[in-house]
Amino acid sequence: MPSHLHRSKESHVTARLASFFEQVGAKYTEPQQAAVGLAMDGEIMKDGVRYTVEVKRLSEGRTDRVIPLLSQAILQAQRYAAERHGTQPMAVLYVERAPESMFKKVVGFMDAYRPNAAIAIVTPEGIGLVRWNKGDAYEINDSDRPTARNMARLPGTVNTAPPKLFNLFSDLNQWMLKVLLAPDIQEDLLNAPRNTYRTGSELAIAAQCSQMSASRLLQHLRQEGFLDEYSGALQVVRRQELFRRWRAAAMRSSPEIPMRFTARVAIQQQLHELLQSDQVQTCLGLFSAADALGMGHVSGVPPYIYVPKLPGFANDRNNPAWAKVTLYPEGAPDFIVRQAIAPEATFKGAVRREGFLCADIIQVWLDVSNHPSRGQEQADHIYNTVLRPLVNQGEQ
Repeated sequence: MPSHLHRSKESHVTARLASFFEQVGAKYTEPQQAAVGLAMDGEIMKDGVRYTVEVKRLSEGRTDRVIPLLSQAILQAQRYAAERHGTQPMAVLYVERAPESMFKKVVGFMDAYRPNAAIAIVTPEGIGLVRWNKGDAYEINDSDRPTARNMARLPGTVNTAPPKLFNLFSDLNQWMLKVLLAPDIQEDLLNAPRNTYRTGSELAIAAQCSQMSASRLLQHLRQEGFLDEYSGALQVVRRQELFRRWRAAAMRSSPEIPMRFTARVAIQQQLHELLQSDQVQTCLGLFSAADALGMGHVSGVPPYIYVPKLPGFANDRNNPAWAKVTLYPEGAPDFIVRQAIAPEATFKGAVRREGFLCADIIQVWLDVSNHPSRGQEQADHIYNTVLRPLVNQGEQ
């Protein structure tokens, strides 16, 4: 059976892929045949991001065949994306029979050697996993999984569902972690309730989330040894390790757009007016936010403004301030608009500075850590000034 997906002959595979990606909140389509250039197998739209897709197919999920084929698909998808501006590469593997051991080995290999690659593995039963971006946890979908009796009737099929993976650093979980750490952080550096919590219900009320979400987070923190079991209150411990893992999970790219003001005067004032005029959907981030919080250490980097989602954010706003900027300008940008990777944690934790929202100190530390323009220096300054004392308090 050929490893490459031929669209004209594999319509049932296309239908299964479309169904699978619909279940995980994305849309999979076959592109129109290109007149020139390389022909990709498909396109995926997810949260405003377009992925160019290379699909490979295997009849049997042998690890010694799955990993090389998936690696080849990653390289091909990267080539497609390089030819199509504004797209991300994604490798998809359709496996007829996939044992649980295969999923575990593939996840281990990808985490070790391909941590930046967007990949998906799908089976005929609709069971599969997908990772969208660098540092993301794997999303699992098994909503179409047959019953145990039906599974037994499928020749060569075993329990194919990989174990459910808990994302400790999902958007909501990051916000709840900020709520737990807030009592040890100055109020002007993080906007969050500052109380003592003894139960998941109390944490849920403070974070304004479901009790189930709070309970799941606390259960996982206990399992990982991040909660003090001998204290009556919920106290986060082993904070150095928690921050290390948090930072690693946040090291992924996010869509962004360079911008310039059409009027070439009073740029800083225009930037402040823009932030002040759209206080719900904008938030100052990265190095400029560090400056606003009194933690600035690096100069010369354009200001970053966070929005909940790209693209099309400016067109969705009835705000004359956005009419004064030019998208994709020639020359150096006056500022850069970036989609917040964790919008709930970013905007809920933001503090007010000079009449506009500014990302909190934890968010700034996370976001500058992987920035190529001396981001490590800025991150180290924040860690040594603010986060290291938090680590020491957690060890007392």
